[in-house]
Amino acid sequence: MFRRTFWFTTGVAAGVWATTKVNRKLKQLTPETLAAAAANKALETGHRLKDRAVGFALDVRDGMAQREEELGDALGLHAPVDRDALPAPERYAAIENRSNTKYVEGSTQRSTHHTNSYNRNEDH
Repeated sequence: MFRRTFWFTTGVAAGVWATTKVNRKLKQLTPETLAAAAANKALETGHRLKDRAVGFALDVRDGMAQREEELGDALGLHAPVDRDALPAPERYAAIENRSNTKYVEGSTQRSTHHTNSYNRNEDH
């Protein structure tokens, strides 16, 4: 009698376990659950791609800054400037007027005619 009870209990336990296992699997395969799982995977993938793209952009920016420093050093752009060794700025008349001549520092061209706001841009 004890043997029958043991095997009956073992069979009931195996049936409950199998039924539970099958019900869980069926619940995982419903359209709503599959859609939610696919959406979660898509979000995770999107976040991973965004993180990688941001990391790549930061690496590119660091590389650009490093290369700019290298080029600046190679071209001597970071060397100290001796202001006394530079040539003095030339002075040319910006507007010719018989009564009063005005000069502008560093200008390299001399104005030969007077322009007003109406004929300044004649390309219209």
